[in-house]
Amino acid sequence: MKGTVGELGEFGLIRELTSRLTSSPAVRLGPGDDAAVVSAPDRRVVATTDALLEGRHFRRDWSTAYDVGRKAAAQNLADIAAMGAVPTAVLLALVVPADLPVTWPLELMDGIRDECQVAGAAVVGGDVVRGDTIMVSITALGDLRSREPVTRSGARPGDIVAVTGWLGWSAAGLAVLARGFRSPRAFVEAHRRPEPPYQAGPAASELGATAMTDVSDGLIADLGHIAAASGVTIDLTSADVDVPAQMADIGQAVGVDPLHWVLTGGEDHALVAAFPPDTKLPARWRVIGRVVKATTSPQVTVDGAPWESAGGWDHFGDE
Repeated sequence: MKGTVGELGEFGLIRELTSRLTSSPAVRLGPGDDAAVVSAPDRRVVATTDALLEGRHFRRDWSTAYDVGRKAAAQNLADIAAMGAVPTAVLLALVVPADLPVTWPLELMDGIRDECQVAGAAVVGGDVVRGDTIMVSITALGDLRSREPVTRSGARPGDIVAVTGWLGWSAAGLAVLARGFRSPRAFVEAHRRPEPPYQAGPAASELGATAMTDVSDGLIADLGHIAAASGVTIDLTSADVDVPAQMADIGQAVGVDPLHWVLTGGEDHALVAAFPPDTKLPARWRVIGRVVKATTSPQVTVDGAPWESAGGWDHFGDE
């Protein structure tokens, strides 16, 4: 479709966006009314929201609109999975400049729709607003299916800590892009389009996970949230954390210890959880540490010692 968002107009843009959507069994009433209706068989709704701002979270010269859509949906749907819930629906609030080519938001919606389909959810509504900078804000909903939510506060001394999904791939891909390259492609694509292990969240709940979170800000930072909420110290074993050979090659090329990406790089949206020590974990889970003790000074250590460098992303920290 040719032209700009301004030429198409608000209601024309909404019409084109909603025409690209699919539904899911949880949707009773989709886009087109004052609000959507989504079934909640559990009578509890898991809800989360997040935003992506151009220049802060994505660059149009690095990522396509489709990439941004996949990423925006993934980071919210991963939060639903991290509670042990099944994603059901997504709402989109979109801010765009009037002179933006109309193909950009349409491709964005395609990405959001396709990521929702991977997770079993659907886009059910939203809003479009004119602004100077592109902002994509997603609200995701989920259903617990009669399970209790897996929070950050349940880790206990003796629990094992395990991860499923990729760690450090997005950070390595960002380092590649920042130096003007587009390969190794697998790492660049991991930065553009994370692949959270959605089904592993509810499965972890069934396995008895005592605490869980997705790795959005970095493994140490996100495990730090579990440690603080649970009042414990978590110790990671560096030898048990996977560092792929190709990531090590990238690290050598750019002068970065790849373990730093694995421990502090965010936006992979892997799931990390604590489990009772006798839990028989499926092969997809890799044990990387333990909850060692209850404490009034919660922390995450690596090989028994504090991690001296920054532990992950902080929006209001130093660049």
